[in-house]
Amino acid sequence: MYRASIRSLDQGRARPSTPKFDKLVLVPISAFAYVLIASPLLIYLTTGSPADLKFATQLQALQGLMAPRLENKIFWPALAAISLILVLRNRSRLTWPPHIVCLAAYLAFAGTSVLWAFSPELSFSRYVLQVMIVTSIVLPTMLASPTADLMRGLFLCFAFASILNVPCVLTQEPIAYDNRVMGYAGIYSFKGVLGECGAIALLLSLHEMIYPGWRRVSGIIVAGVAIWLMFMSQSKGSLGLAILAPILAGLSLFVAKTMRVSPAIVLLPIPLLYGALTAIIGNLINRISWYLYGNYTLSGRTIIWDFANYEIGRRPFFGWGYQSFWLVGPDAPSVVEAPGWVKAMPSAHNGYLDTQLEMGYIGLALLVIFIIATLHALRRVADREPARAWLLLTLALFIILTNVLETTWMRGMETLWLLFLVAAAEAGRYWQPSHSGVPEPMRRAPVIGGRRPNVAQARESDQVGHFQKRRR
Repeated sequence: MYRASIRSLDQGRARPSTPKFDKLVLVPISAFAYVLIASPLLIYLTTGSPADLKFATQLQALQGLMAPRLENKIFWPALAAISLILVLRNRSRLTWPPHIVCLAAYLAFAGTSVLWAFSPELSFSRYVLQVMIVTSIVLPTMLASPTADLMRGLFLCFAFASILNVPCVLTQEPIAYDNRVMGYAGIYSFKGVLGECGAIALLLSLHEMIYPGWRRVSGIIVAGVAIWLMFMSQSKGSLGLAILAPILAGLSLFVAKTMRVSPAIVLLPIPLLYGALTAIIGNLINRISWYLYGNYTLSGRTIIWDFANYEIGRRPFFGWGYQSFWLVGPDAPSVVEAPGWVKAMPSAHNGYLDTQLEMGYIGLALLVIFIIATLHALRRVADREPARAWLLLTLALFIILTNVLETTWMRGMETLWLLFLVAAAEAGRYWQPSHSGVPEPMRRAPVIGGRRPNVAQARESDQVGHFQKRRR
Protein backbone atom coordinates (compact mmCIF):
# COMPACT_ATOMS: atom_id res chain seq x y z
CA MET A 1 0.00 0.00 0.00
CA TYR A 2 2.82 2.34 0.88
CA ARG A 3 4.63 1.64 -2.41
CA ALA A 4 1.41 2.30 -4.29
CA SER A 5 0.91 5.62 -2.56
CA ILE A 6 4.50 6.67 -3.27
CA ARG A 7 4.09 5.62 -6.91
CA SER A 8 0.93 7.72 -7.23
CA LEU A 9 2.74 10.71 -5.78
CA ASP A 10 5.65 10.28 -8.19
CA GLN A 11 3.24 10.14 -11.09
CA GLY A 12 1.73 13.42 -9.96
CA ARG A 13 5.00 15.31 -9.98
CA ALA A 14 5.59 17.84 -12.72
CA ARG A 15 7.26 16.58 -15.85
CA PRO A 16 8.32 18.52 -18.92
CA SER A 17 5.22 18.77 -21.07
CA THR A 18 5.09 18.82 -24.84
CA PRO A 19 4.52 22.36 -26.14
CA LYS A 20 1.19 22.82 -27.82
CA PHE A 21 -0.63 25.54 -29.71
CA ASP A 22 -2.83 27.95 -27.79
CA LYS A 23 -4.80 30.65 -29.60
CA LEU A 24 -4.18 33.05 -26.71
CA VAL A 25 -0.49 33.38 -27.58
CA LEU A 26 -1.48 34.66 -31.03
CA VAL A 27 -2.26 38.04 -29.44
CA PRO A 28 1.24 38.85 -28.10
CA ILE A 29 2.84 37.24 -31.16
CA SER A 30 0.72 39.49 -33.40
CA ALA A 31 1.91 42.50 -31.38
CA PHE A 32 5.56 41.57 -31.97
CA ALA A 33 4.95 40.86 -35.65
CA TYR A 34 3.45 44.32 -36.00
CA VAL A 35 6.20 46.12 -34.04
CA LEU A 36 9.11 44.17 -35.55
CA ILE A 37 7.99 43.73 -39.13
CA ALA A 38 4.74 45.33 -40.32
CA SER A 39 5.05 48.85 -38.91
CA PRO A 40 8.79 49.40 -39.67
CA LEU A 41 8.40 47.91 -43.15
CA LEU A 42 5.46 50.20 -43.92
CA ILE A 43 7.43 53.25 -42.77
CA TYR A 44 10.49 52.08 -44.70
CA LEU A 45 8.53 51.65 -47.93
CA THR A 46 6.84 55.06 -47.61
CA THR A 47 9.74 57.22 -46.32
CA GLY A 48 12.84 55.32 -47.44
CA SER A 49 16.01 54.51 -45.55
CA PRO A 50 17.41 56.94 -42.95
CA ALA A 51 20.74 56.63 -44.75
CA ASP A 52 19.23 58.50 -47.71
CA LEU A 53 18.83 61.64 -45.58
CA LYS A 54 21.29 64.07 -44.10
CA PHE A 55 21.99 63.72 -40.42
CA ALA A 56 19.90 66.75 -39.37
CA THR A 57 17.00 65.56 -41.52
CA GLN A 58 17.29 62.11 -39.95
CA LEU A 59 16.70 63.64 -36.52
CA GLN A 60 13.60 65.41 -37.84
CA ALA A 61 12.40 62.11 -39.29
CA LEU A 62 12.88 60.42 -35.92
CA GLN A 63 10.75 63.10 -34.29
CA GLY A 64 8.08 62.51 -36.90
CA LEU A 65 7.96 58.85 -35.94
CA MET A 66 6.68 59.88 -32.51
CA ALA A 67 3.54 61.37 -34.08
CA PRO A 68 0.38 59.23 -34.03
CA ARG A 69 -0.03 57.11 -37.16
CA LEU A 70 -3.25 55.83 -38.67
CA GLU A 71 -2.24 52.15 -38.49
CA ASN A 72 -1.50 52.50 -34.78
CA LYS A 73 -4.94 53.96 -34.20
CA ILE A 74 -6.48 50.85 -35.78
CA PHE A 75 -4.19 47.99 -34.76
CA TRP A 76 -3.73 48.55 -31.02
CA PRO A 77 -7.38 49.29 -30.15
CA ALA A 78 -8.40 46.16 -32.07
CA LEU A 79 -5.78 44.01 -30.33
CA ALA A 80 -6.68 45.43 -26.91
CA ALA A 81 -10.36 44.72 -27.55
CA ILE A 82 -9.58 41.12 -28.49
CA SER A 83 -7.50 40.77 -25.32
CA LEU A 84 -10.34 42.05 -23.12
CA ILE A 85 -12.80 39.65 -24.76
CA LEU A 86 -10.43 36.75 -24.08
CA VAL A 87 -10.05 37.90 -20.47
CA LEU A 88 -13.81 38.04 -19.96
CA ARG A 89 -14.18 34.51 -21.36
CA ASN A 90 -11.37 33.14 -19.19
CA ARG A 91 -11.45 35.47 -16.17
CA SER A 92 -11.62 32.56 -13.71
CA ARG A 93 -8.07 31.54 -14.74
CA LEU A 94 -6.57 34.99 -14.24
CA THR A 95 -4.44 35.61 -11.14
CA TRP A 96 -2.55 38.67 -9.95
CA PRO A 97 1.01 37.83 -8.82
CA PRO A 98 2.85 40.48 -6.77
CA HIS A 99 5.07 41.63 -9.64
CA ILE A 100 2.06 42.14 -11.91
CA VAL A 101 0.49 44.24 -9.14
CA CYS A 102 3.72 46.29 -9.10
CA LEU A 103 3.39 46.74 -12.88
CA ALA A 104 -0.20 47.95 -12.40
CA ALA A 105 0.96 50.47 -9.77
CA TYR A 106 3.71 51.72 -12.10
CA LEU A 107 1.23 52.06 -14.95
CA ALA A 108 -1.36 53.77 -12.72
CA PHE A 109 1.13 56.40 -11.52
CA ALA A 110 2.10 57.10 -15.14
CA GLY A 111 -1.57 57.79 -15.84
CA THR A 112 -1.82 60.02 -12.78
CA SER A 113 1.15 62.07 -13.97
CA VAL A 114 -0.96 63.23 -16.92
CA LEU A 115 -2.65 65.62 -14.46
CA TRP A 116 0.55 67.71 -14.06
CA ALA A 117 2.14 66.95 -17.43
CA PHE A 118 3.75 69.75 -19.45
CA SER A 119 1.61 68.69 -22.42
CA PRO A 120 -1.47 66.90 -21.01
CA GLU A 121 -3.00 66.14 -24.43
CA LEU A 122 0.08 64.39 -25.82
CA SER A 123 0.78 62.71 -22.49
CA PHE A 124 -2.75 61.30 -22.31
CA SER A 125 -2.65 60.10 -25.93
CA ARG A 126 0.65 58.29 -25.38
CA TYR A 127 -0.58 56.85 -22.09
CA VAL A 128 -3.72 55.38 -23.68
CA LEU A 129 -1.53 53.70 -26.30
CA GLN A 130 0.63 52.28 -23.51
CA VAL A 131 -2.36 50.86 -21.65
CA MET A 132 -3.49 49.08 -24.81
CA ILE A 133 0.00 47.66 -25.36
CA VAL A 134 0.33 46.37 -21.79
CA THR A 135 -3.17 44.87 -21.97
CA SER A 136 -2.43 43.10 -25.25
CA ILE A 137 0.85 41.58 -24.01
CA VAL A 138 0.35 40.74 -20.35
CA LEU A 139 -3.22 39.46 -20.03
CA PRO A 140 -3.30 36.95 -22.94
CA THR A 141 0.15 35.64 -22.01
CA MET A 142 -0.87 34.97 -18.41
CA LEU A 143 -4.07 33.25 -19.55
CA ALA A 144 -2.31 30.96 -22.03
CA SER A 145 -2.03 27.23 -21.41
CA PRO A 146 0.93 26.12 -19.26
CA THR A 147 2.28 24.12 -22.20
CA ALA A 148 1.90 26.92 -24.77
CA ASP A 149 5.35 27.76 -26.18
CA LEU A 150 5.31 31.53 -26.60
CA MET A 151 9.10 31.67 -26.87
CA ARG A 152 8.95 29.58 -30.04
CA GLY A 153 6.57 32.11 -31.60
CA LEU A 154 8.81 35.01 -30.61
CA PHE A 155 11.81 33.23 -32.12
CA LEU A 156 10.00 32.90 -35.43
CA CYS A 157 9.11 36.62 -35.38
CA PHE A 158 12.68 37.71 -34.72
CA ALA A 159 14.04 35.16 -37.19
CA PHE A 160 11.79 36.50 -39.96
CA ALA A 161 12.66 40.11 -39.07
CA SER A 162 16.38 39.31 -39.14
CA ILE A 163 16.24 37.55 -42.49
CA LEU A 164 14.10 40.37 -43.92
CA ASN A 165 16.78 42.90 -42.99
CA VAL A 166 19.54 41.06 -44.88
CA PRO A 167 18.61 42.26 -48.42
CA CYS A 168 17.86 45.75 -47.08
CA VAL A 169 21.32 46.05 -45.54
CA LEU A 170 22.97 44.67 -48.67
CA THR A 171 21.24 47.18 -50.96
CA GLN A 172 21.27 50.41 -48.88
CA GLU A 173 23.95 52.96 -48.17
CA PRO A 174 25.28 53.12 -44.60
CA ILE A 175 24.39 55.96 -42.28
CA ALA A 176 27.31 58.40 -42.24
CA TYR A 177 28.19 61.51 -40.25
CA ASP A 178 31.26 63.69 -40.80
CA ASN A 179 32.50 61.23 -43.43
CA ARG A 180 32.40 58.47 -40.84
CA VAL A 181 30.30 55.34 -41.34
CA MET A 182 27.86 54.92 -38.44
CA GLY A 183 26.40 51.57 -39.51
CA TYR A 184 23.30 50.22 -41.24
CA ALA A 185 19.70 50.56 -40.06
CA GLY A 186 17.93 48.01 -42.27
CA ILE A 187 14.19 48.64 -42.28
CA TYR A 188 14.36 50.48 -38.96
CA SER A 189 14.74 54.16 -38.19
CA PHE A 190 17.99 53.81 -36.29
CA LYS A 191 20.94 51.45 -36.46
CA GLY A 192 20.63 50.69 -32.75
CA VAL A 193 17.20 49.15 -33.32
CA LEU A 194 18.69 46.77 -35.89
CA GLY A 195 21.40 45.85 -33.39
CA GLU A 196 18.81 45.14 -30.70
CA CYS A 197 16.80 43.00 -33.12
CA GLY A 198 19.91 40.97 -33.94
CA ALA A 199 20.82 40.60 -30.27
CA ILE A 200 17.39 39.30 -29.25
CA ALA A 201 17.31 36.98 -32.25
CA LEU A 202 20.67 35.59 -31.10
CA LEU A 203 19.48 35.03 -27.52
CA LEU A 204 16.31 33.28 -28.68
CA SER A 205 18.42 31.18 -31.07
CA LEU A 206 20.57 29.97 -28.18
CA HIS A 207 17.41 28.70 -26.51
CA GLU A 208 16.30 26.97 -29.72
CA MET A 209 19.63 25.12 -29.89
CA ILE A 210 18.71 23.25 -26.73
CA TYR A 211 16.09 21.29 -28.66
CA PRO A 212 17.05 18.61 -31.21
CA GLY A 213 16.18 18.39 -34.88
CA TRP A 214 15.13 21.31 -37.03
CA ARG A 215 14.79 23.62 -34.02
CA ARG A 216 18.51 23.33 -33.41
CA VAL A 217 19.32 23.77 -37.10
CA SER A 218 17.12 26.85 -37.42
CA GLY A 219 18.64 28.26 -34.22
CA ILE A 220 22.17 27.94 -35.63
CA ILE A 221 21.19 29.58 -38.94
CA VAL A 222 19.37 32.51 -37.33
CA ALA A 223 22.22 32.99 -34.83
CA GLY A 224 24.64 33.45 -37.73
CA VAL A 225 22.37 36.01 -39.40
CA ALA A 226 21.84 37.84 -36.09
CA ILE A 227 25.59 38.15 -35.42
CA TRP A 228 26.14 39.50 -38.93
CA LEU A 229 23.39 42.11 -38.45
CA MET A 230 24.93 43.31 -35.19
CA PHE A 231 28.31 43.78 -36.88
CA MET A 232 26.74 45.58 -39.84
CA SER A 233 24.77 47.91 -37.56
CA GLN A 234 27.95 48.59 -35.55
CA SER A 235 25.95 48.25 -32.34
CA LYS A 236 28.79 47.51 -29.96
CA GLY A 237 26.54 47.82 -26.93
CA SER A 238 24.04 45.23 -28.21
CA LEU A 239 26.81 42.82 -29.17
CA GLY A 240 28.53 43.14 -25.81
CA LEU A 241 25.31 42.73 -23.83
CA ALA A 242 24.27 39.76 -25.98
CA ILE A 243 27.45 38.05 -24.78
CA LEU A 244 27.26 39.25 -21.17
CA ALA A 245 23.55 38.68 -20.46
CA PRO A 246 23.38 34.87 -20.98
CA ILE A 247 26.58 34.31 -18.99
CA LEU A 248 25.37 36.51 -16.13
CA ALA A 249 21.94 34.84 -16.17
CA GLY A 250 23.46 31.35 -16.00
CA LEU A 251 25.77 32.27 -13.12
CA SER A 252 22.94 34.00 -11.24
CA LEU A 253 20.62 31.00 -11.51
CA PHE A 254 23.40 28.64 -10.43
CA VAL A 255 24.22 30.73 -7.36
CA ALA A 256 20.53 31.25 -6.58
CA LYS A 257 19.88 27.50 -6.70
CA THR A 258 22.95 26.71 -4.61
CA MET A 259 22.15 29.29 -1.95
CA ARG A 260 18.37 28.74 -2.25
CA VAL A 261 17.66 32.42 -2.72
CA SER A 262 16.00 34.56 -5.36
CA PRO A 263 17.92 35.67 -8.50
CA ALA A 264 17.05 39.23 -7.49
CA ILE A 265 19.10 38.84 -4.30
CA VAL A 266 22.06 37.42 -6.24
CA LEU A 267 22.02 40.32 -8.73
CA LEU A 268 21.43 43.12 -6.22
CA PRO A 269 25.14 43.49 -5.23
CA ILE A 270 26.07 44.43 -8.84
CA PRO A 271 24.54 47.94 -8.86
CA LEU A 272 25.70 48.44 -5.28
CA LEU A 273 29.26 47.53 -6.29
CA TYR A 274 29.07 49.87 -9.28
CA GLY A 275 27.98 52.72 -7.02
CA ALA A 276 30.81 52.01 -4.59
CA LEU A 277 33.44 51.89 -7.38
CA THR A 278 32.12 55.14 -8.83
CA ALA A 279 32.42 56.82 -5.44
CA ILE A 280 35.98 55.53 -4.98
CA ILE A 281 37.43 55.77 -8.49
CA GLY A 282 35.27 58.52 -9.96
CA ASN A 283 34.31 58.94 -13.65
CA LEU A 284 33.96 55.18 -14.02
CA ILE A 285 31.45 55.59 -16.84
CA ASN A 286 33.97 57.75 -18.75
CA ARG A 287 36.62 55.04 -18.47
CA ILE A 288 34.18 52.42 -19.75
CA SER A 289 33.21 54.73 -22.60
CA TRP A 290 36.82 55.07 -23.70
CA TYR A 291 37.28 51.31 -23.97
CA LEU A 292 33.95 50.75 -25.75
CA TYR A 293 33.56 53.78 -28.02
CA GLY A 294 36.98 55.46 -28.11
CA ASN A 295 35.64 58.62 -26.44
CA TYR A 296 34.85 59.77 -22.92
CA THR A 297 31.21 60.77 -23.49
CA LEU A 298 29.57 57.49 -24.58
CA SER A 299 29.10 59.00 -28.04
CA GLY A 300 27.66 62.19 -26.57
CA ARG A 301 25.34 60.53 -24.07
CA THR A 302 26.95 62.06 -21.00
CA ILE A 303 26.16 65.53 -22.41
CA ILE A 304 22.49 64.58 -22.65
CA TRP A 305 22.61 63.08 -19.15
CA ASP A 306 23.98 66.30 -17.65
CA PHE A 307 21.06 68.23 -19.12
CA ALA A 308 18.58 65.55 -17.98
CA ASN A 309 19.89 65.65 -14.42
CA TYR A 310 19.51 69.44 -14.38
CA GLU A 311 15.87 69.15 -15.47
CA ILE A 312 15.22 66.37 -12.93
CA GLY A 313 16.40 68.77 -10.23
CA ARG A 314 13.66 71.20 -11.23
CA ARG A 315 10.88 68.62 -10.67
CA PRO A 316 12.49 65.88 -8.58
CA PHE A 317 9.49 64.06 -7.05
CA PHE A 318 6.75 64.02 -9.71
CA GLY A 319 8.57 64.84 -12.95
CA TRP A 320 7.27 66.54 -16.08
CA GLY A 321 4.53 64.01 -16.77
CA TYR A 322 4.45 60.74 -18.68
CA GLN A 323 6.26 61.22 -22.03
CA SER A 324 5.75 64.96 -21.70
CA PHE A 325 9.32 66.22 -21.89
CA TRP A 326 10.90 65.21 -25.20
CA LEU A 327 9.25 65.98 -28.57
CA VAL A 328 6.14 67.71 -27.23
CA GLY A 329 6.23 70.87 -29.34
CA PRO A 330 8.43 73.91 -30.04
CA ASP A 331 7.94 75.25 -26.51
CA ALA A 332 8.95 71.99 -24.81
CA PRO A 333 11.65 72.27 -22.11
CA SER A 334 13.85 69.93 -24.16
CA VAL A 335 13.76 72.48 -27.01
CA VAL A 336 13.79 75.75 -25.10
CA GLU A 337 16.47 74.92 -22.53
CA ALA A 338 18.63 72.15 -24.06
CA PRO A 339 22.02 73.10 -25.52
CA GLY A 340 22.81 72.70 -29.23
CA TRP A 341 22.03 69.34 -30.79
CA VAL A 342 20.45 68.03 -27.58
CA LYS A 343 17.29 69.97 -28.56
CA ALA A 344 16.52 67.36 -31.26
CA MET A 345 16.92 64.29 -29.04
CA PRO A 346 13.89 61.97 -28.71
CA SER A 347 15.02 60.76 -25.29
CA ALA A 348 17.81 60.98 -22.72
CA HIS A 349 19.29 57.68 -24.01
CA ASN A 350 18.90 56.28 -20.50
CA GLY A 351 15.69 54.62 -19.41
CA TYR A 352 16.21 55.36 -15.73
CA LEU A 353 16.90 59.07 -16.27
CA ASP A 354 13.87 59.34 -18.56
CA THR A 355 11.70 57.71 -15.91
CA GLN A 356 12.88 60.33 -13.42
CA LEU A 357 12.30 63.09 -15.95
CA GLU A 358 8.74 61.99 -16.60
CA MET A 359 7.60 60.65 -13.20
CA GLY A 360 10.23 61.81 -10.71
CA TYR A 361 11.75 59.75 -7.92
CA ILE A 362 8.35 58.20 -7.18
CA GLY A 363 8.07 56.78 -10.68
CA LEU A 364 11.66 55.55 -10.58
CA ALA A 365 11.01 53.78 -7.27
CA LEU A 366 7.92 52.05 -8.72
CA LEU A 367 9.93 50.96 -11.77
CA VAL A 368 12.76 49.53 -9.65
CA ILE A 369 10.27 47.67 -7.44
CA PHE A 370 8.61 46.18 -10.53
CA ILE A 371 11.99 45.05 -11.93
CA ILE A 372 13.11 43.45 -8.66
CA ALA A 373 9.74 41.75 -8.15
CA THR A 374 9.91 40.30 -11.69
CA LEU A 375 13.42 38.94 -11.13
CA HIS A 376 12.24 37.43 -7.85
CA ALA A 377 9.26 35.79 -9.58
CA LEU A 378 11.61 34.01 -11.99
CA ARG A 379 12.68 31.80 -9.09
CA ARG A 380 9.51 29.74 -9.50
CA VAL A 381 10.25 29.30 -13.20
CA ALA A 382 13.76 28.08 -12.35
CA ASP A 383 12.35 25.47 -9.98
CA ARG A 384 10.27 23.89 -12.76
CA GLU A 385 11.86 24.73 -16.12
CA PRO A 386 15.53 25.82 -15.77
CA ALA A 387 16.01 26.37 -19.51
CA ARG A 388 12.98 28.65 -19.72
CA ALA A 389 14.12 30.53 -16.61
CA TRP A 390 17.58 31.04 -18.13
CA LEU A 391 16.07 32.49 -21.31
CA LEU A 392 13.68 34.82 -19.45
CA LEU A 393 16.41 36.04 -17.09
CA THR A 394 18.77 36.53 -20.03
CA LEU A 395 16.22 38.68 -21.85
CA ALA A 396 15.42 40.61 -18.66
CA LEU A 397 19.10 41.34 -17.96
CA PHE A 398 19.70 42.40 -21.56
CA ILE A 399 16.82 44.89 -21.29
CA ILE A 400 17.84 46.15 -17.84
CA LEU A 401 21.40 46.81 -19.00
CA THR A 402 20.38 48.26 -22.37
CA ASN A 403 18.37 50.92 -20.57
CA VAL A 404 21.63 52.33 -19.25
CA LEU A 405 22.42 53.44 -22.83
CA GLU A 406 18.96 53.64 -24.42
CA THR A 407 15.40 54.35 -23.29
CA THR A 408 12.84 51.56 -23.55
CA TRP A 409 10.97 51.48 -20.20
CA MET A 410 7.26 52.03 -20.91
CA ARG A 411 8.21 53.74 -24.15
CA GLY A 412 5.52 53.36 -26.78
CA MET A 413 6.12 50.39 -29.08
CA GLU A 414 9.70 49.73 -28.03
CA THR A 415 10.48 46.07 -28.69
CA LEU A 416 12.54 45.64 -25.53
CA TRP A 417 9.74 46.99 -23.35
CA LEU A 418 7.33 44.50 -24.91
CA LEU A 419 9.86 41.73 -24.26
CA PHE A 420 10.15 42.63 -20.59
CA LEU A 421 6.35 42.53 -20.35
CA VAL A 422 6.48 39.03 -21.83
CA ALA A 423 9.09 37.97 -19.26
CA ALA A 424 6.91 39.33 -16.44
CA ALA A 425 3.78 37.66 -17.81
CA GLU A 426 5.58 34.34 -18.33
CA ALA A 427 6.72 34.46 -14.70
CA GLY A 428 3.10 35.21 -13.83
CA ARG A 429 1.99 32.02 -15.54
CA TYR A 430 4.28 30.01 -13.28
CA TRP A 431 2.84 31.82 -10.27
CA GLN A 432 -0.54 30.24 -10.91
CA PRO A 433 -1.55 27.07 -9.02
CA SER A 434 -1.55 24.97 -12.21
CA HIS A 435 2.28 25.13 -12.15
CA SER A 436 2.67 23.92 -8.59
CA GLY A 437 3.98 20.50 -9.62
CA VAL A 438 1.00 18.69 -8.05
CA PRO A 439 -1.81 17.55 -10.36
CA GLU A 440 -5.14 19.34 -10.23
CA PRO A 441 -7.18 16.42 -8.78
CA MET A 442 -4.75 16.07 -5.87
CA ARG A 443 -4.80 19.78 -5.09
CA ARG A 444 -8.60 19.86 -5.17
CA ALA A 445 -9.17 16.64 -3.21
CA PRO A 446 -11.17 17.03 0.01
CA VAL A 447 -9.22 17.51 3.21
CA ILE A 448 -9.46 14.53 5.59
CA GLY A 449 -8.15 14.92 9.10
CA GLY A 450 -6.43 18.18 8.22
CA ARG A 451 -4.49 16.57 5.30
CA ARG A 452 -5.26 15.57 1.75
CA PRO A 453 -5.42 11.76 1.28
CA ASN A 454 -2.58 11.11 -1.18
CA VAL A 455 -0.22 13.54 0.48
CA ALA A 456 -1.03 12.04 3.90
CA GLN A 457 -0.25 8.52 2.65
CA ALA A 458 3.04 9.67 1.15
CA ARG A 459 4.07 11.29 4.42
CA GLU A 460 3.21 8.12 6.35
CA SER A 461 5.26 6.00 3.95
CA ASP A 462 8.22 8.35 4.39
CA GLN A 463 7.96 7.94 8.16
CA VAL A 464 7.80 4.10 7.92
CA GLY A 465 10.78 4.03 5.56
CA HIS A 466 12.79 6.20 7.94
CA PHE A 467 11.90 3.94 10.91
CA GLN A 468 12.94 0.77 9.00
CA LYS A 469 16.23 2.34 7.99
CA ARG A 470 17.02 3.18 11.62
CA ARG A 471 16.30 -0.44 12.70
CA ARG A 472 18.79 -1.75 10.14
